[in-house]
Amino acid sequence: MKNKKIVRNLKTHSSNSTNMTKQIIRYYADNQGKPMGLSAVMRKLNTNKSADVVRILNELEAKKTIQKVTPGKYIYSGLKVNHEKVNTKSDTFEGIVDMASAGFAYILCKGLSKDVFVSSANLKSAQDGDYVQIKITRPSPRRPEGLVTKIIQRSKTQFVGIYRIFKNQSYVLVKQRNQNFEIFLNQANTLIPEDFDRVVVEVSDFKNKASDRMLGKISQILGKESTVDIEMKSIIAEQGFGLEFPQAVLEETKNMSDKITDISKRRDFREICCFTIDPIDAKDFDDALSIRRDENNDLEIGVHIADVSYYVEPNSALDKEALKRGNSVYLVDRVLPMLPERLSNELCSLRPNEDKATFSAVFTFDEERNIKKHWIGKTIIHSQRRFAYEEVQDILVKGEGELFDELFLLDTIAKKIRVERLKNGAIDFETEEVRFKLDDNGNPLELYVKERLDAHMLIEEYMLLANKYVATFIAKKNKAYIIPFVYRIHDKPDPEKLAEFGEFALEMGIHLDFNTPKKIAKSMNLLADKARQDSSLKVLQSLAIRTMAKAAYSPDNIGHYGLSFEYYSHFTSPIRRYSDLMVHRILLDNLEGEKRYQLDIIERQCTHISSQERKAMIAERESTKYFQVLFLKEQLGKEFDGIITGMNNRGIFVEMLQNRCEAILPLETLGSEVEVNKNRLSVSLVKGTKPLKMGDKLKVRLISANLEDKELVVNLA
Repeated sequence: MKNKKIVRNLKTHSSNSTNMTKQIIRYYADNQGKPMGLSAVMRKLNTNKSADVVRILNELEAKKTIQKVTPGKYIYSGLKVNHEKVNTKSDTFEGIVDMASAGFAYILCKGLSKDVFVSSANLKSAQDGDYVQIKITRPSPRRPEGLVTKIIQRSKTQFVGIYRIFKNQSYVLVKQRNQNFEIFLNQANTLIPEDFDRVVVEVSDFKNKASDRMLGKISQILGKESTVDIEMKSIIAEQGFGLEFPQAVLEETKNMSDKITDISKRRDFREICCFTIDPIDAKDFDDALSIRRDENNDLEIGVHIADVSYYVEPNSALDKEALKRGNSVYLVDRVLPMLPERLSNELCSLRPNEDKATFSAVFTFDEERNIKKHWIGKTIIHSQRRFAYEEVQDILVKGEGELFDELFLLDTIAKKIRVERLKNGAIDFETEEVRFKLDDNGNPLELYVKERLDAHMLIEEYMLLANKYVATFIAKKNKAYIIPFVYRIHDKPDPEKLAEFGEFALEMGIHLDFNTPKKIAKSMNLLADKARQDSSLKVLQSLAIRTMAKAAYSPDNIGHYGLSFEYYSHFTSPIRRYSDLMVHRILLDNLEGEKRYQLDIIERQCTHISSQERKAMIAERESTKYFQVLFLKEQLGKEFDGIITGMNNRGIFVEMLQNRCEAILPLETLGSEVEVNKNRLSVSLVKGTKPLKMGDKLKVRLISANLEDKELVVNLA
């Protein structure tokens, strides 16, 4: 009888699973072209059985019923085809606009093997980078054509341009990478600049029905001269970040008290050895470490993070502005903070000799330096010392100095954790960061590469540890009931990109084994070790990074491939990342009870902060490029040793080894018969001449330093 009941239960489970599978397939089929993940499917099915849904999604992906297009997001497999299957004019797809300088565009559609051509007349006012819906008007296996039917999301509404007056008409001329256009001023505009002033303009109407023009309002006048200050402000504004905090935000922060009123509810670490380790010029100290022997003589290490959630109330003006910014932006000569300085540099910053509210992850280690137990909760600390990384490195190297015993113990355990992490399949991507020494006027005096110290890796390991344990805590609770959470996810690399990269590495005499995730990690880490000794291999390391997916924030956890963590989040930098503030709030509510956040809100915020992170990275990169050009503009005609780091149809990108600056070597300077090979890893020159390929060393001469385009140009010396 018991066996019959088991069989009956198995049949019921199988039937339910089959029904769920059919529902999921139908949902994807009904939403062709729309990427959807675990959250959307669970909402549609009104189920909390996340494990079942994940299993079915994996099965459907394996059967190629659905196709993964972004981390955790899938589309119906009918889209994983070439354009012969796009055979009706009713087919609609979603994608990103890639604008050409001639005015037309290609739409990069997820799941389509060919980009869709859209003429300027059929763009429906779409701009470069906009996310749009299109309709196929001319199916073709070679170059399908379509028209934009809907603009789903604008990539930006704020632009920087030059104010012009012409025949009693005032407008702002915007020059971008692939297009120039005019924004005419609407009736709400009140700021009146002078002719040729650089301004920030907010678009209110991308195509006014009455005038057939783009309309907007000037929000800020930057000035006429091309100074470093104006250039940096332009870079910030171009990415949509506000240059100043709204008055309502400043009013909220002005009267905030520095007194911590809930000390009795916090675990007290004020008498325990605690300190911070940061860059020498830092002011926003997010994190501190404590170390002691507990009552059982076990070693206890605390990772203490600024409790920003204590000061920033949800839905306040301050909170809304922090979410809007998403993160702090670090340019060469300035920081655009996510939070006003009253918070970032004072109240929240873990400055020495002050009581500070913190959120902590505390780890107890046994004699073998393995984690015995951990605790997560609200704390209060009193940092006794503010170290710079260089100070800690000096103490560790000399074997003596202030708090040497504590620092040595922390470093020893961090190295053990690091070895285990790499052994478990983590990839150590070591990238070179260019830094500048500036004079009193903000002009570059010196350019150097930031050295990676043991002190940096010490802090890195404890931050990774805290982030991992916080995410794991929520994930385990999530098995009992659904907790919408902010995971930091990183998808596995594309097999085709890996294979192509492996073939190129082999041409350079490097064999890489990509058969399993652990072998991939081992190969990548060995490559990094070799690149430290051989500069020609640094280009391989750069290419290796390009084969990897981009990390992002999502409530749909797929793990973090690069770190080889099943669960990972960002918890350790809430002063400069809104994701961490979100994590703090969700974590606190689930430590105290079982409060849930609305999944659709978390999903929307994750999409936004991921986008803001990318914009911040672009701004930071543009800032570095500007200062590189500024630094080298007095060195025209000088020769440099270079290495080929990339290529496209415009030219070959060369990194000058003496200063780590990248310049372009235009193809037209190489002769008439020049062709970039399909994989963009080599350039074929005139017949009988050896091709130039990635990693080749060559001598170049600097011939142009264009500050407006932030571009260095070289020719062969």
